[in-house]
Amino acid sequence: MLNISQNALNKTVDLSDYKATKKVFHRRHYKYFNRFLKIFAVTVVVILFLPWTQNISGNGYLTTLKPDQRPQTIQSPIPGRIEKWYVQEGDFVKEGDTILFISEVKNEYFDPNLVARTGQQIKAKSMSVTSYEGKVKALNNQIAALTSERGLKLKQARNKLLQSRLKVQSDSIDFEAAKTNISIAERQYNRIVQLEKEGLKALTDVEEKRLKLQETQAKLISQENKLLASKNDVINAQIELNRIQAEYTDKISKSQSDKYTAQSNQFDAEAQVTKLENEYTNYEMRNDMYYIKAPQNGFINKALRSGVGETFKEGDQLVSIMPSGYELAVETYVEPLDVPLIHLGEKIRIQFDGWPAIVFSGWPNVSYGTYGGEVVAIERFISDNGKYRILIAPDPNDHEWPEIQVGSGARTMALLEDVPIWFELWRQLNGFPPNYYQPDTNNIAKSEKK
Repeated sequence: MLNISQNALNKTVDLSDYKATKKVFHRRHYKYFNRFLKIFAVTVVVILFLPWTQNISGNGYLTTLKPDQRPQTIQSPIPGRIEKWYVQEGDFVKEGDTILFISEVKNEYFDPNLVARTGQQIKAKSMSVTSYEGKVKALNNQIAALTSERGLKLKQARNKLLQSRLKVQSDSIDFEAAKTNISIAERQYNRIVQLEKEGLKALTDVEEKRLKLQETQAKLISQENKLLASKNDVINAQIELNRIQAEYTDKISKSQSDKYTAQSNQFDAEAQVTKLENEYTNYEMRNDMYYIKAPQNGFINKALRSGVGETFKEGDQLVSIMPSGYELAVETYVEPLDVPLIHLGEKIRIQFDGWPAIVFSGWPNVSYGTYGGEVVAIERFISDNGKYRILIAPDPNDHEWPEIQVGSGARTMALLEDVPIWFELWRQLNGFPPNYYQPDTNNIAKSEKK
């Protein structure tokens, strides 16, 4: 009604005679509602005191437990050009099977006989090393011969010097004797001259003594000349000794210089041989790299480079491979606030994508379709998404995980303490973290020993 009239309907019409009015305006119309409220209140109070399992939930995906079991890409360590494919996507390959063949794109490796020619260079340089070794040995022999000859020559010169010194001594003795003789001859001459003046000696005796005195003077001069000549012989012997020493020192030094030059050339040739051997090994290994092989048993996921004749750089990804043998694990992330609550060996419930499950987060015992896991690794540094990475392995005491592909999604729940529902509601309303607790390490250690 539009309620346009000023007359109230309930004042002019009696509604108490109608059945609907009797049912609506009955005196006890609150009786059932109050009973409902009481039952509801009791039910709510009972529910608030029911146990609730605190948990930390997170989203993750399936991965592998070990790094070498995860999907990987195969790269080429050298640049090249694709020549031939030996597999196609989805094929199973064993470790060492050839996946594709590539060819060179760098001009310094175009020579097909590069390895053989490098081997010939190694042989030539090795012969050069042998030649230098022979030259060094010959020079060593020459140095030894010169050293021996120098010793003999020096011994000969020293003997000659010793002879000269002895001759000097002999001549000096003769010279002293000549001096004595001349002094005697002078005294005899003077005495004869005196006696001749006194008339005791004849003039003939005086002349004989004068002649003998002259002979003695001549002999003195001769002995002095011999002494000086002997001294000169000593000086000449010393000079000859020094000359021999210098001559053979020069010869030996020249031979040693030639020897060191030959050794330097030998070492240089050996270094070149080593360098060539290194290049030879590198070329051999590079030839083996033309065949891209499977690092382990697995399935070819995707060819990241396609076609024939396509070029690529070193380190470019060529093909993706998934190992055939692996152990499943779940990689999930938790908030930094919840990280102190997670410990190694923590029990986790996991719900996999594509597998039906009925999950009651607070009552894990009544959940259906979830699988057990335990924490095996906790990341020590925060990830790019602002959370910490947790790795979960299958729980050996729970149901075996289903056959599921790596990379599938999963939802995880870390089970913590059992608390009343009212406490959990109060914690959620206030934004408090779950109860902090530490696992009983003694019990864990005992169970591991068993």
